[in-house]
Order: sequence, then structure tokens, then C-alpha cells
Amino acid sequence: MKLLHIDSSVLGDNSVSRQLTGHIVAQWVAAHPGTVVDYLDLAENAPSHLSIDSLGFRLGAQDATLSPVQQRENALSEALVSQFLAADVIVVGAPLYNFAIPSQLKAWIDRVAQAGRTFKYTEKGPQGLAGGKTVLVASTRGGVYSTSDAGRAMEHQESYLQTVFGFFGITDVQFVRAEGLAMGEDAKAAAVAGAQTQIKGLVSVAANQPRAAVAA
Repeated sequence: MKLLHIDSSVLGDNSVSRQLTGHIVAQWVAAHPGTVVDYLDLAENAPSHLSIDSLGFRLGAQDATLSPVQQRENALSEALVSQFLAADVIVVGAPLYNFAIPSQLKAWIDRVAQAGRTFKYTEKGPQGLAGGKTVLVASTRGGVYSTSDAGRAMEHQESYLQTVFGFFGITDVQFVRAEGLAMGEDAKAAAVAGAQTQIKGLVSVAANQPRAAVAA
């Protein structure tokens, strides 16, 4: 089994999402001995945002006609989508920044959202090509957004990730949430403790699922 561990918080050691993804990965590996972990730190190594040089090319497709910049951008996109497709489990640290995900995480998604690789269009509409994976998202928020209609309408973090991974054909997308982190030390401690308890239960359930239900 291959697990891709992705962090996107810019807060380094002060990041709760990084703390939670580390906890998820450690418990997953303990429950699934032999798991191979690949790590991607998007705060340290964020792909550049899409440009005319990085949009629409494929590795090996008439490389001689592409500029050196286009070839380099194309090779980066190919490496990222290949890494994503090879993973059975993806653990994503996704803090809420200004009501959405970090731009570094969005840049990664833009690289792996490739027609013909992770999705395709058919006469009946789009079809995901990356099904059979498990995605576990550590969602962190300074405020509380999950307990009111107004809060849920303001967040474009979990809702976006659910949509985009679903567009790729992934139906097993689960969230571990710690919110209210900026509302005092007691609230933060309670949120982190609750998330850690949720992780334990989530990984325990996944460990008892048939192998094919965890990864395809």
C-alpha cells in the first residue's frame, strides 16, 4: 500500500494541520504495516501556479516543439499526477485560509486535475478516473464554521475538497476537523483532542475494512 502525505500549512511547527496529518499517518502505518509513505510539503515546494507554459502539455508529447520552460513545467505536472495516481491513500493537511484552502494546495490540485489522467469528459458528462482511493483530510479552522448555516456558507475549504476529489472519482473522502483554534487556549486544546479521538476511530474502522475497500 502507498500513502501520499501532503502538508500545506505555512506555519511550520506551529501548524495544527501538520500535527494532525502526522498523527493520521502514524496511526495508519501502525494499522497497516508495510505502508510506503511519500511526503510532499507544499509550503516548502509549491508548484508554480498555472500559466500558458504549464497548461495543457503532456510529457513526451512533441517535446521537441516545446520551449525549455514548457518542458520543465510539463515534467513537474507529470511527476505530481503520477505520484497522486500511484497512491492508495492520500492524507491532506488543509487549513482554512480566508475561507478557502491555501493557494499552495490549490496549485497542486491544478497540476493533478488533468483530463485523461484523473478525469475525462464523455457524452454523459465528466467521469472521474482516480477512483478506489481513500482521502483523509485534516481540516483546521481558526473560527467555528460547522455549526450554523451562515458558517457553512462561508467556508470553501472542505466543500471544495469534497467536490474536487469527487470529480476525480474518489468516493471515500473523510474529514478530521479541528475548528475554533483561534478562540482561546481551552477551545484549541479541546478541538485538537477531539480531532485526535476522531482520527483513532477513523483509522480503526479503516483497518478493519476489506483490503479492496481501502485501496484499489
